Amino acid sequence: MPADHSPALIEKFGWTTVPHAQSTLLKDVSPWDPANYTVAEIKLPDSGIPQKAVRYAKEHLPEQVFNHSMRVYYYGAAIAHKHIPSFIPSLETYFLTCLFHDIGTTPENMQATLMSFEFYGGFLTLNQLQEWGAPKEQAESVAEAIIRHQDLGDVGTITSVGQLIQLSTLFDNAGANPTIISKATVESVAAAYPRGHWSSCFAHTVEKELVLKPWAHSSAIPNFADVVARNKLMEPWDGFGGDATCPAD
Repeated sequence: MPADHSPALIEKFGWTTVPHAQSTLLKDVSPWDPANYTVAEIKLPDSGIPQKAVRYAKEHLPEQVFNHSMRVYYYGAAIAHKHIPSFIPSLETYFLTCLFHDIGTTPENMQATLMSFEFYGGFLTLNQLQEWGAPKEQAESVAEAIIRHQDLGDVGTITSVGQLIQLSTLFDNAGANPTIISKATVESVAAAYPRGHWSSCFAHTVEKELVLKPWAHSSAIPNFADVVARNKLMEPWDGFGGDATCPAD
């Protein structure tokens, strides 16, 4: 059966084409008017598939990775509501992307494959979502966004969900586009889902993957582990919650 390209489905499941270059997408966003929301002001999707996904993520992800996934959702939702309202219809699909985007970094999944973590994560997620009965178009959107969430660059296009996960992971992991979200929002999100030394731990995960799989796609991001470890934007909140034990250990 051919894929459904209807405009309503494209919008709902986050297949809308947007520029790959974040500078192009954000060219009209004022640095003096950041997204400013508390966790309480942002609704979590709560239909059947998201509920199953949350239970699965809590069971299969280390706490630090789960908390990162939730922070990424709240940051992305804040960006969508304030700066890119056309992304709002696909926030359920984006939520699923957030919950699964780092599933490939768990010790079990890192060892299970020779594939780069985001590629394997997309494969696992596609199968899991379809097993739960998610629409094919939604499951594929999530998988594509996970596969491309580290595909950084300024050339070409990407899906709206793929761009939103890039914006939010770069904000949480590297402090990119620091004026897009307010300090008050970061404080609210980090209080609800503490970082627990996330900067050093995710840097360690990147380093571990590159030792285990020197061909991994993470190698395409210059000085990736160092950039993550030196995330100055999130430094004030990095030590809150949990110890320094890293999920990749």
